[in-house]
Amino acid sequence: MSYVLVLYYSRSGNTKKMAEKIGSGIEQTGLEAKIRTVPAISAVCESVEPDIPEEGHLYCSQEDLSECAGLVLGSPTRFGNMAAPLKYFLDMTGDIWLNGGLIGKPAGVFTSTGSLHGGQETTLLTMMLPLMHQGMILAGLPYSEKALHSTTRGGTPYGASCQTGKGFDSITSDESELCIALGNRIAVLATKLSDYP
Repeated sequence: MSYVLVLYYSRSGNTKKMAEKIGSGIEQTGLEAKIRTVPAISAVCESVEPDIPEEGHLYCSQEDLSECAGLVLGSPTRFGNMAAPLKYFLDMTGDIWLNGGLIGKPAGVFTSTGSLHGGQETTLLTMMLPLMHQGMILAGLPYSEKALHSTTRGGTPYGASCQTGKGFDSITSDESELCIALGNRIAVLATKLSDYP
């Protein structure tokens, strides 16, 4: 086994915090968590980001994605959908799709939003679509996760989520617990599915 990739885009830092919690859940299983991000994009057709970010996680390469044993994909909500930088990166993965590089690997999704009805579930569902086209095996959070019954802001059976903004400065303990559980679940599935044809 190699690693489970946690691939995310974050603008205000909340999705990044979730990615790190998910990474800790992966590493509880003994697998490596490789946490990567994608650069922001511009409406102007020119390169605006350095090849290596000045701080934070490295940018994801196509090889990081194609060689992972599992994937956890995260984005803030943007009108009920994933953010454009993450969609742009996924749109460039046609070669991986043609080669079947992600077929049979487990995947999960996570999101953060600034409001209670900010599109958490629709964002999670729309992030699943390209993963299904890649042939990945999707996993959410089962209701056996106790935090799904006590959370008041984030957390769904579709994947981990959190609500920040409007007086909410940080991820709640329930939201953190669900992030860790999602990372753990994808890592366990990656181990079990490692012999998938």
